[in-house]
Amino acid sequence: MTTHALPFDPAYEQIPDDENETAQELAAAMRSIVETTYADSGHALRSVHAKSHGLLTGDLSVLDNLPPELAQGIFAHAATFPVVLRLSTNPGDVLDDKVSTPRGLAIKVIGVDGERLPGSEGDRTQDLVMINAPAFTAATPKKFLNNLKLLAKTTDKAPGAKKALSAVLRVTEAAIEKLGGESATLISLGGHPQTHILGETFYTAVPLLYGHYFGKLSVAPVSPELTALTDAPVDLDNNPDGLRTLVSDFFASNGAEWEVRVQLATDIDKMPVEDASMQWPEDESPYVTVARIRVSPQSSWDATREERIDDGMAFSPWHGVVAHRPLGGVMRTRKLSYEMSSRFRGEHNGCPMHEPQGRIDI
Repeated sequence: MTTHALPFDPAYEQIPDDENETAQELAAAMRSIVETTYADSGHALRSVHAKSHGLLTGDLSVLDNLPPELAQGIFAHAATFPVVLRLSTNPGDVLDDKVSTPRGLAIKVIGVDGERLPGSEGDRTQDLVMINAPAFTAATPKKFLNNLKLLAKTTDKAPGAKKALSAVLRVTEAAIEKLGGESATLISLGGHPQTHILGETFYTAVPLLYGHYFGKLSVAPVSPELTALTDAPVDLDNNPDGLRTLVSDFFASNGAEWEVRVQLATDIDKMPVEDASMQWPEDESPYVTVARIRVSPQSSWDATREERIDDGMAFSPWHGVVAHRPLGGVMRTRKLSYEMSSRFRGEHNGCPMHEPQGRIDI
């Protein structure tokens, strides 16, 4: 059963005159981070979510007989699509896992049809880029840019990006402890509890078109083996790649299932497009299941997956169909940064990005 969804009105997006300038500055700040980490490591990394903890393949199955408000975009009809999943953590460097940071899940849905977004013409993929929080850490692009400039300035002054980022994270963890609570801005830089990554629920955090409507998506664990890991404490102090090991150990003998859910906007004042930091009230519009993702037991990390997925693929909410166009200033201004990061990695690692056309056999 669904709520009464609010049809999308282009007037809900309000684009400031200087937004392109902000986007350019944001891309420059991201470029500073990737240049610093490349100089430090000799390998080009993503400007955010640089470290992978699991690279998986599976299937996304859209539920049959969805009501009209939910049967939109790639979820319009019952179908099964191959998917690639990438589990990650937030910083733009490969840090020791004991430096606890927010987690991410990127999903590439393969074989989708529909009018394409600019820059993804000719592709047949839909990317969903998510974090383990229902709202973004900054309300506007300018506030997000200020956070990035601070981080980029810190890394520029340091002898090594790892040391700088680790220092920032340690400071924020100490600040959280002193405050006795969790701050969204601080959490975005560090201080996430040491828990199992496979127990997380992930969110797009910011809205996107959902056919004629708009909303946020989430991916929630539902198989018992996954839900048992929600908030499960783990000890990462003496294992720099502990999360990767945990994911590998799990999928060596277990499959997994998640639900893909959508929260449709029902009130533009309570569920705005341009304030990315606002958590939409679930008592007024709950997340409703529209599809399921299933992954069989497999190797979640090996050299082939690292080459073909981690280095060979880019995940961007702008890889997709018009029916799921990203909305709001934070999403619009990050398009240039996604393109810059992908191009930088392809050029410096000698591994051009590619979009799969069909199921990945690994």
